[in-house]
Amino acid sequence: MAGEKEDYAHEQAKEAGNSPSAQAIHDAIYKEAEEELERPTSNLFWSGLAAGLSMSLSLIVEGVLEAYLPDAEWTVLVSSFGYSVGFVIVILGKQQLFTENTLTPILTLLHHKTLEKFANVMRLWGVVLFANLLGSLLVALVVAHTSAFDPHVLETFAKLGHEAMKPDFGTVLLRGIFAGWLIALMVWLLPYAGSARVLIIILITYVVAIGHFSHVIAGSMETFTIAAMGETSWADVLLNYTLPALIGNILGGVVLVAAINHAQIQSGDKEKSHTQA
Repeated sequence: MAGEKEDYAHEQAKEAGNSPSAQAIHDAIYKEAEEELERPTSNLFWSGLAAGLSMSLSLIVEGVLEAYLPDAEWTVLVSSFGYSVGFVIVILGKQQLFTENTLTPILTLLHHKTLEKFANVMRLWGVVLFANLLGSLLVALVVAHTSAFDPHVLETFAKLGHEAMKPDFGTVLLRGIFAGWLIALMVWLLPYAGSARVLIIILITYVVAIGHFSHVIAGSMETFTIAAMGETSWADVLLNYTLPALIGNILGGVVLVAAINHAQIQSGDKEKSHTQA
C-alpha cells in the first residue's frame, strides 16, 4: 500500500509540474487510508502481528549494540541507531503499525464524520494495536525464557526496560505525545521521499530514541521483557507505561499532525472557493 501511495503522489506532482503541495500529500495519504479501511480484519491482524514481531528488533538491535559498546557518554548516540531497525522493516515491509494509523485513517474520518466511518477506524485501531502488542509479547517471552541471548545482553535489555519505566505516568504520556507527533510527521513526509525514504525513517526514529520518547509498541517490547523476567509486574507495565504511551501517541498523531494538516487543507479549499466566487 505504501508503494501505491508513493506512485500516486509522484503522479500528482508530475501533473502539477512542480514540487509537491500539502494538498497532494494529503490526497496520497487519504487514498491509502481508504484502501486500508477496506481491508478485512484477518488481513489487518496478520499484518499487525508481523509488525509487532518486527518491532522487537528495535530493542534487540539497540540492546546488542549497547551491550558490546564501551561504557561511555557517547554510547547512546551509537546504540540508538539500532532502535530504527524495527521501523525500517515495518514501513518498507508495508506492515501495519499502530502509530502510523494515528494519521492515515484519521484523515478519512475528518472528511466523513459518520458513525460508520468512526466504527471502521476503531476496528482498524483495535485490531492493529492488539496484534502489535501480541507480537511484542511473544518475542519478549522468548527473550526472557530462552538462552537465545548471552547473559550480559539480557542485562542490557533489562536496563532499557527499567529506564523506560522510570518516569511517572504524566511524563510517559508527555513523551508519548512527542513520539506520536514525530511518527505521524514521518508518515506525512514519506509519499514524496523517493530514494530518501530510508534516511527519513532512520533520522526521525533516531530522534525518538535519543529523546527517550515513549512509543507504545517499541517501548512495550522493552517493558514486556522485564515483566517476563519477573523484574516488575504486568499491571505496572500496562498501567504505567503502555497506557500513558498509548494516550500520548494518539494525541501526538491525531491532534498535532492529522487534525492540523487537515485544517490546513480545509482552510486552503475555503480560501480558494472564496477567491473563485
